[in-house]
Amino acid sequence: MKKIIATALVLTASALALSSCGSSRIKIAVPNDPTNEARALMLLEKEGLIELKEGATITATIRDIEANPYDIKFEEVEAAQLPNIIDSVDYAVINSNYAIPAKLNPKTDSLAIEGSESPYGNVLAVKEGNENKPLIKALEAALKSQPVIDYINKEYDGSVMPVIDEPFENGLYPELNYDELKGKKITVACSPVPHKDILEVAKTILASKGIELVIKEFDDYIIPNNVVEDGTCDANFFQHLPYLNNFNKQNKTHLVSLGAIHVEPLGVYSVKHESLDFIKSAQK
Repeated sequence: MKKIIATALVLTASALALSSCGSSRIKIAVPNDPTNEARALMLLEKEGLIELKEGATITATIRDIEANPYDIKFEEVEAAQLPNIIDSVDYAVINSNYAIPAKLNPKTDSLAIEGSESPYGNVLAVKEGNENKPLIKALEAALKSQPVIDYINKEYDGSVMPVIDEPFENGLYPELNYDELKGKKITVACSPVPHKDILEVAKTILASKGIELVIKEFDDYIIPNNVVEDGTCDANFFQHLPYLNNFNKQNKTHLVSLGAIHVEPLGVYSVKHESLDFIKSAQK
Protein backbone atom coordinates (compact mmCIF):
# COMPACT_ATOMS: atom_id res chain seq x y z
CA MET A 1 0.00 0.00 0.00
CA LYS A 2 2.86 2.37 0.94
CA LYS A 3 4.49 1.63 -2.40
CA ILE A 4 1.29 2.49 -4.26
CA ILE A 5 0.91 5.74 -2.33
CA ALA A 6 4.55 6.63 -2.96
CA THR A 7 4.15 5.91 -6.67
CA ALA A 8 1.00 8.04 -6.76
CA LEU A 9 2.82 10.90 -5.07
CA VAL A 10 5.66 10.70 -7.58
CA LEU A 11 3.22 10.70 -10.50
CA THR A 12 1.33 13.65 -9.00
CA ALA A 13 4.57 15.57 -8.49
CA SER A 14 5.59 14.83 -12.08
CA ALA A 15 2.23 16.01 -13.37
CA LEU A 16 2.50 19.21 -11.35
CA ALA A 17 5.99 19.77 -12.65
CA LEU A 18 4.85 19.32 -16.23
CA SER A 19 1.86 21.61 -15.62
CA SER A 20 4.12 24.23 -14.09
CA CYS A 21 6.53 23.94 -16.99
CA GLY A 22 3.70 24.34 -19.49
CA SER A 23 2.21 27.33 -17.69
CA SER A 24 5.60 29.07 -17.63
CA ARG A 25 5.50 29.65 -21.39
CA ILE A 26 5.26 33.29 -22.40
CA LYS A 27 1.69 34.06 -23.48
CA ILE A 28 0.99 36.74 -26.06
CA ALA A 29 -2.56 37.65 -27.09
CA VAL A 30 -3.11 38.88 -30.65
CA PRO A 31 -6.22 40.06 -32.54
CA ASN A 32 -8.13 37.21 -34.20
CA ASP A 33 -9.58 39.18 -37.11
CA PRO A 34 -8.17 39.04 -40.66
CA THR A 35 -5.23 41.36 -41.37
CA ASN A 36 -4.89 42.66 -37.81
CA GLU A 37 -3.59 39.29 -36.66
CA ALA A 38 -1.03 39.35 -39.45
CA ARG A 39 -0.23 42.93 -38.57
CA ALA A 40 0.45 41.92 -34.96
CA LEU A 41 2.63 39.01 -36.05
CA MET A 42 4.64 41.22 -38.37
CA LEU A 43 5.29 43.62 -35.50
CA LEU A 44 6.52 40.72 -33.34
CA GLU A 45 8.67 39.51 -36.22
CA LYS A 46 10.16 42.99 -36.51
CA GLU A 47 11.07 42.75 -32.82
CA GLY A 48 12.92 39.49 -33.49
CA LEU A 49 10.56 37.26 -31.52
CA ILE A 50 9.26 35.06 -34.36
CA GLU A 51 9.76 34.39 -38.04
CA LEU A 52 6.89 34.09 -40.49
CA LYS A 53 6.86 31.79 -43.48
CA GLU A 54 8.17 33.26 -46.68
CA GLY A 55 5.33 34.89 -48.55
CA ALA A 56 3.11 35.31 -45.48
CA THR A 57 0.80 38.17 -46.31
CA ILE A 58 -1.69 40.47 -44.63
CA THR A 59 -3.93 37.49 -43.87
CA ALA A 60 -1.23 35.51 -42.04
CA THR A 61 -2.17 33.78 -38.78
CA ILE A 62 -0.22 32.00 -36.07
CA ARG A 63 -0.26 28.94 -38.34
CA ASP A 64 2.09 30.87 -40.63
CA ILE A 65 4.81 31.15 -37.99
CA GLU A 66 7.95 29.47 -39.35
CA ALA A 67 10.13 29.85 -36.26
CA ASN A 68 9.18 30.41 -32.62
CA PRO A 69 12.59 30.33 -30.87
CA TYR A 70 11.22 31.53 -27.52
CA ASP A 71 8.40 28.99 -27.45
CA ILE A 72 5.75 31.69 -27.18
CA LYS A 73 2.17 30.56 -26.70
CA PHE A 74 -0.22 32.67 -28.78
CA GLU A 75 -3.84 33.34 -27.89
CA GLU A 76 -6.13 34.64 -30.62
CA VAL A 77 -8.64 37.05 -29.06
CA GLU A 78 -11.38 39.30 -30.43
CA ALA A 79 -9.71 42.70 -30.85
CA ALA A 80 -12.09 44.66 -28.63
CA GLN A 81 -11.51 42.21 -25.76
CA LEU A 82 -7.71 42.45 -25.71
CA PRO A 83 -7.54 45.26 -23.09
CA ASN A 84 -9.88 43.23 -20.86
CA ILE A 85 -7.64 40.15 -20.80
CA ILE A 86 -4.25 41.87 -20.65
CA ASP A 87 -3.72 40.85 -17.02
CA SER A 88 -4.18 37.16 -17.85
CA VAL A 89 -1.35 37.03 -20.41
CA ASP A 90 2.23 38.25 -20.49
CA TYR A 91 1.72 40.57 -23.43
CA ALA A 92 -1.14 41.73 -25.64
CA VAL A 93 -0.92 43.32 -29.09
CA ILE A 94 -3.63 45.98 -29.14
CA ASN A 95 -4.83 48.49 -31.72
CA SER A 96 -4.83 52.11 -30.56
CA ASN A 97 -8.58 52.48 -31.01
CA TYR A 98 -9.03 49.90 -28.23
CA ALA A 99 -5.96 50.86 -26.20
CA ILE A 100 -6.91 54.51 -25.75
CA PRO A 101 -10.38 53.91 -24.19
CA ALA A 102 -8.70 51.40 -21.85
CA LYS A 103 -6.42 54.20 -20.59
CA LEU A 104 -3.37 52.77 -22.35
CA ASN A 105 -1.27 55.46 -23.98
CA PRO A 106 0.22 54.03 -27.19
CA LYS A 107 3.05 56.53 -27.12
CA THR A 108 4.20 55.96 -23.53
CA ASP A 109 2.77 52.59 -22.45
CA SER A 110 3.55 50.39 -25.44
CA LEU A 111 6.69 48.26 -25.37
CA ALA A 112 6.85 48.14 -29.18
CA ILE A 113 4.75 50.04 -31.69
CA GLU A 114 4.23 50.55 -35.41
CA GLY A 115 5.48 53.77 -36.96
CA SER A 116 3.77 56.35 -39.14
CA GLU A 117 5.07 54.46 -42.19
CA SER A 118 2.50 51.73 -41.48
CA PRO A 119 0.42 50.84 -44.56
CA TYR A 120 -2.62 50.45 -42.31
CA GLY A 121 -4.08 53.94 -42.55
CA ASN A 122 -7.76 54.10 -41.64
CA VAL A 123 -9.84 55.10 -44.64
CA LEU A 124 -13.12 56.74 -45.51
CA ALA A 125 -15.11 54.13 -47.46
CA VAL A 126 -18.25 54.26 -49.59
CA LYS A 127 -20.09 51.92 -51.92
CA GLU A 128 -18.61 51.74 -55.39
CA GLY A 129 -20.37 54.19 -57.69
CA ASN A 130 -21.02 56.77 -54.98
CA GLU A 131 -17.52 58.25 -54.88
CA ASN A 132 -18.39 61.46 -56.75
CA LYS A 133 -21.78 62.24 -55.26
CA PRO A 134 -21.78 65.84 -53.97
CA LEU A 135 -22.52 64.91 -50.35
CA ILE A 136 -19.73 62.33 -50.40
CA LYS A 137 -17.28 64.87 -51.81
CA ALA A 138 -18.32 67.32 -49.08
CA LEU A 139 -17.71 64.68 -46.43
CA GLU A 140 -14.37 63.72 -47.95
CA ALA A 141 -13.15 67.33 -47.97
CA ALA A 142 -14.27 67.90 -44.37
CA LEU A 143 -12.48 64.76 -43.18
CA LYS A 144 -9.36 65.35 -45.25
CA SER A 145 -8.93 68.81 -43.82
CA GLN A 146 -6.28 70.80 -42.01
CA PRO A 147 -8.59 71.18 -38.97
CA VAL A 148 -8.74 67.37 -38.72
CA ILE A 149 -4.94 67.12 -38.93
CA ASP A 150 -4.57 69.76 -36.23
CA TYR A 151 -7.11 68.00 -34.02
CA ILE A 152 -5.41 64.60 -34.31
CA ASN A 153 -1.97 66.05 -33.55
CA LYS A 154 -3.21 68.01 -30.55
CA GLU A 155 -5.62 65.44 -29.11
CA TYR A 156 -3.53 62.28 -29.49
CA ASP A 157 0.05 63.58 -29.42
CA GLY A 158 1.48 60.75 -31.52
CA SER A 159 -0.81 57.99 -30.28
CA VAL A 160 -2.79 58.46 -33.49
CA MET A 161 -1.05 59.98 -36.52
CA PRO A 162 -2.63 61.85 -39.46
CA VAL A 163 -1.66 60.60 -42.93
CA ILE A 164 -3.64 63.01 -45.12
CA ASP A 165 -1.51 63.79 -48.16
CA GLU A 166 -3.16 66.91 -49.57
CA PRO A 167 -5.47 68.44 -46.95
CA PHE A 168 -8.27 70.84 -47.79
CA GLU A 169 -7.22 73.92 -45.86
CA ASN A 170 -10.72 74.87 -44.67
CA GLY A 171 -12.37 71.50 -45.19
CA LEU A 172 -14.37 72.61 -48.20
CA TYR A 173 -14.29 71.13 -51.69
CA PRO A 174 -13.64 74.07 -54.06
CA GLU A 175 -15.76 72.80 -56.97
CA LEU A 176 -18.89 72.05 -54.95
CA ASN A 177 -21.98 74.23 -54.83
CA TYR A 178 -22.65 74.06 -51.10
CA ASP A 179 -25.84 76.10 -51.43
CA GLU A 180 -27.42 73.13 -53.21
CA LEU A 181 -26.46 70.84 -50.31
CA LYS A 182 -27.89 73.01 -47.56
CA GLY A 183 -30.43 71.12 -45.46
CA LYS A 184 -29.26 67.70 -46.59
CA LYS A 185 -28.02 64.86 -44.39
CA ILE A 186 -25.24 62.30 -44.68
CA THR A 187 -24.82 59.25 -42.42
CA VAL A 188 -21.49 57.68 -41.47
CA ALA A 189 -20.89 54.42 -39.60
CA CYS A 190 -17.82 54.36 -37.38
CA SER A 191 -16.13 52.81 -34.36
CA PRO A 192 -16.02 54.90 -31.18
CA VAL A 193 -12.42 56.05 -30.65
CA PRO A 194 -10.82 57.86 -32.34
CA HIS A 195 -13.10 57.74 -35.38
CA LYS A 196 -16.18 59.29 -33.79
CA ASP A 197 -14.14 62.12 -32.28
CA ILE A 198 -12.45 62.86 -35.60
CA LEU A 199 -15.82 62.84 -37.34
CA GLU A 200 -17.06 65.44 -34.86
CA VAL A 201 -14.52 67.85 -36.36
CA ALA A 202 -15.85 67.12 -39.85
CA LYS A 203 -19.40 67.50 -38.50
CA THR A 204 -18.67 71.08 -37.43
CA ILE A 205 -17.24 71.93 -40.86
CA LEU A 206 -20.27 70.49 -42.66
CA ALA A 207 -22.68 72.19 -40.27
CA SER A 208 -21.17 75.54 -41.23
CA LYS A 209 -22.59 74.88 -44.70
CA GLY A 210 -25.95 73.63 -43.50
CA ILE A 211 -25.17 69.91 -43.99
CA GLU A 212 -26.06 67.51 -41.18
CA LEU A 213 -23.60 64.71 -40.45
CA VAL A 214 -25.20 61.81 -38.59
CA ILE A 215 -22.63 59.64 -36.82
CA LYS A 216 -23.57 56.04 -35.98
CA GLU A 217 -21.24 54.10 -33.67
CA PHE A 218 -20.62 50.36 -33.86
CA ASP A 219 -18.41 48.11 -31.73
CA ASP A 220 -17.50 45.52 -34.35
CA TYR A 221 -15.78 45.26 -37.72
CA ILE A 222 -18.67 43.72 -39.67
CA ILE A 223 -21.79 45.87 -39.38
CA PRO A 224 -20.17 49.17 -40.49
CA ASN A 225 -19.40 47.62 -43.89
CA ASN A 226 -22.75 45.88 -44.24
CA VAL A 227 -24.75 49.08 -43.61
CA VAL A 228 -22.82 50.87 -46.35
CA GLU A 229 -23.24 47.98 -48.75
CA ASP A 230 -27.03 47.89 -48.19
CA GLY A 231 -27.39 51.68 -48.30
CA THR A 232 -28.42 52.21 -44.68
CA CYS A 233 -25.37 54.47 -44.25
CA ASP A 234 -23.65 56.60 -46.89
CA ALA A 235 -20.09 55.90 -45.74
CA ASN A 236 -18.00 54.41 -42.99
CA PHE A 237 -14.82 55.30 -41.17
CA PHE A 238 -13.25 52.58 -39.04
CA GLN A 239 -10.95 50.28 -41.05
CA HIS A 240 -7.67 50.17 -42.91
CA LEU A 241 -7.43 49.35 -46.60
CA PRO A 242 -6.05 45.77 -46.28
CA TYR A 243 -9.01 44.86 -44.09
CA LEU A 244 -11.46 46.52 -46.52
CA ASN A 245 -10.00 44.64 -49.48
CA ASN A 246 -10.13 41.35 -47.63
CA PHE A 247 -13.71 42.03 -46.48
CA ASN A 248 -14.82 42.70 -50.07
CA LYS A 249 -13.19 39.47 -51.21
CA GLN A 250 -14.71 37.35 -48.46
CA ASN A 251 -18.20 38.89 -48.51
CA LYS A 252 -18.57 39.89 -52.17
CA THR A 253 -19.23 43.50 -51.16
CA HIS A 254 -18.44 46.51 -53.31
CA LEU A 255 -16.85 49.11 -51.07
CA VAL A 256 -14.07 51.47 -52.11
CA SER A 257 -11.65 53.71 -50.25
CA LEU A 258 -11.56 57.47 -50.65
CA GLY A 259 -8.16 57.65 -48.98
CA ALA A 260 -6.50 57.30 -45.60
CA ILE A 261 -7.07 59.76 -42.78
CA HIS A 262 -4.92 58.48 -39.92
CA VAL A 263 -2.92 55.54 -38.60
CA GLU A 264 -3.72 53.88 -35.29
CA PRO A 265 -0.43 52.16 -34.49
CA LEU A 266 -0.64 48.63 -33.19
CA GLY A 267 1.33 48.27 -29.97
CA VAL A 268 2.54 45.57 -27.59
CA TYR A 269 1.41 46.10 -23.98
CA SER A 270 1.95 44.36 -20.66
CA VAL A 271 0.94 44.85 -17.05
CA LYS A 272 3.41 42.19 -15.89
CA HIS A 273 6.66 43.06 -17.66
CA GLU A 274 8.51 46.31 -18.31
CA SER A 275 9.97 45.31 -21.66
CA LEU A 276 10.07 42.60 -24.30
CA ASP A 277 13.50 41.58 -22.99
CA PHE A 278 11.73 39.35 -20.46
CA ILE A 279 10.77 37.00 -23.29
CA LYS A 280 14.39 36.34 -24.17
CA SER A 281 15.67 36.25 -20.61
CA ALA A 282 12.93 33.78 -19.58
CA GLN A 283 14.43 31.22 -21.94
CA LYS A 284 17.93 31.36 -20.46
